[in-house]
Amino acid sequence: MKNPVGTFEIPVVDLERAMAFYAGVFGFAFERASVDGNEMAWFPLHDGAPGISGALAQGESYTPSTAGTRVYFSVDDIDVILANVHANGGKTLYPKTSVGELGWVAEFEDSEGNRVALHAQ
Repeated sequence: MKNPVGTFEIPVVDLERAMAFYAGVFGFAFERASVDGNEMAWFPLHDGAPGISGALAQGESYTPSTAGTRVYFSVDDIDVILANVHANGGKTLYPKTSVGELGWVAEFEDSEGNRVALHAQ
């Protein structure tokens, strides 16, 4: 049996701006591609590592939003990432909060107007 989620796409208006934001926040390098007329910037994928990966996606059907599905990025230190978010023009939407044995969570707004979440153990 497979895990139910295989990938994700984060809608963006300006792919270059979004790539710069996520690179500044997380240090990611992206691989660019065009898929069915949409411009994509793929997040890193490490074979054999837990979790999934996805892409920043720019195209007619992609509309950034703070409502709807939330993607959680697994991080080592939420405080460091939120500081990077602010340094790169984003803002905290939900502060670092304990979820007991599950660790810590927080949410931020990215450069495109999306609500994105963080999780740390």
